[in-house]
Amino acid sequence: MESKATRVLVRTAAMLVLAFLYIPLIIIVLYAFNGSISQSWPIQHWSLEWFSRAWHDQAVRDALLASLKAATGATVIALLLGSAAAFAVHRFKFFGRDAVSFALVLPIALPGIVTGIALASAINYGGDLFGMQFGLFTVILGHATFCIVLVYNNVVARLRRTSLSLVEASQDLGADGWQTFRFVVLPSIRTALVAGGLLAFALSWDEIVVTTFTAGNVQTLPLWIYGAIRNPQSGRGLVNVVAMAVMLASFIPVYFAQRLTRQTDAMGTTGL
Repeated sequence: MESKATRVLVRTAAMLVLAFLYIPLIIIVLYAFNGSISQSWPIQHWSLEWFSRAWHDQAVRDALLASLKAATGATVIALLLGSAAAFAVHRFKFFGRDAVSFALVLPIALPGIVTGIALASAINYGGDLFGMQFGLFTVILGHATFCIVLVYNNVVARLRRTSLSLVEASQDLGADGWQTFRFVVLPSIRTALVAGGLLAFALSWDEIVVTTFTAGNVQTLPLWIYGAIRNPQSGRGLVNVVAMAVMLASFIPVYFAQRLTRQTDAMGTTGL
């Protein structure tokens, strides 16, 4: 049994870790309401001026639209390829299956700059062969390379916890492959697909390293923030507002993905 001192020590350590992670983010949110151009603490003048400027800034709007398109496209590709790869690896036994599984997970572990350089080289090579050019499409392909991992991991983990007897029973009752997938397999992995898609969207939404090597003239919100923060004339308050919006838009899908995963685990534990 844990002693009182141990519980206090663990709680204190947890609070210190949370403070280390989230205090810088809270400061960015507070500075978004700073009415003065210079950033000083404590804040003397509170204002919503930077929110209005961000909303009416055409460059910010274009970057927002580009980020939404890139994240949505990468998520769709990740859902299709990630789920297909999960089914292939889980359902079938073939030579090199473990190697394929490792190759699917590897992109998330590689440094972003290595992935970016490799993608840039591949796009340049593709440009020589097929006329491929840097732009939104190459950003989507670049993001999909690591977003696939999130969908794959979620789906394959759910498939491993799904009893094969349900599939066999469906086939014994005369259901074909499509009916078995639609009425048996899909309901069992639905939450894993949604959770994986939400995580893929969040990861693509705030990605900057790979985007830098694949974007060309396209500017997403993270790229806009990186460029604006290096330009004193852009206004740090405007940058803080856009950064806060990116953070909130990242937290929301991650939060719901976690809720879906926890609810599904609870149902599996209780046998529902």
